[in-house]
Amino acid sequence: MQELIISLIEQYGYAGIFFLIALENLIPPIPSEVILTFGGFLTLGTGLGVPGVIAAATLGSLAGAAVLYGAGLLLSKERLKKIAAGRAGRLLGLQAEDVEKADAWFRRTGTKAVFFCRCVPVVRSLISIPAGMSRMRLPQFFLYTAAGSLIWNLLLVSLGAFMGEAWGRIAYLAGEYAHVMLIVLGISAASGVLWLLGNRSSRTKGGSCKN
Repeated sequence: MQELIISLIEQYGYAGIFFLIALENLIPPIPSEVILTFGGFLTLGTGLGVPGVIAAATLGSLAGAAVLYGAGLLLSKERLKKIAAGRAGRLLGLQAEDVEKADAWFRRTGTKAVFFCRCVPVVRSLISIPAGMSRMRLPQFFLYTAAGSLIWNLLLVSLGAFMGEAWGRIAYLAGEYAHVMLIVLGISAASGVLWLLGNRSSRTKGGSCKN
């Protein structure tokens, strides 16, 4: 994967960075840390410049985020509530009211979530889906997506340029950060599911006692 990324950036420059970052937003396992740090390194001995690499990466982020925002529009709250009320919902221990709560949470914290999550690997892509589901206003969505993406891109591209031939070290450390975040997210998700199941069980028992 890393060899292919390097080859595309060497061949196509800014266009390659734009394409790879847009694709990384749609396919999170593609490592943005490699794209950005190597792009920064290339500014030392090619016609590429740090501002241009950052701009291409930020525009790529917006393009990929727009696609996932559109996917979120298709996954409407009503459709999710139907899924939660069906067999899939029963298997997961979910109810329609859980979808309402999740939607209400995002409406309260959506702008902050979109901004801060753009600096968290994997989640930086997926946060666009609930933004679309909650019908977050497009200008607001693009503003916070651009701002969060700009910080992430600026950091890694600048570090890649600063480290020079040792850019791979930064890519490695950023990859380790991504792995840690995945573990934390996995634990958080599991805890959330267990809490929902426990809460559902308590309410069921409470209802039985009243009867």
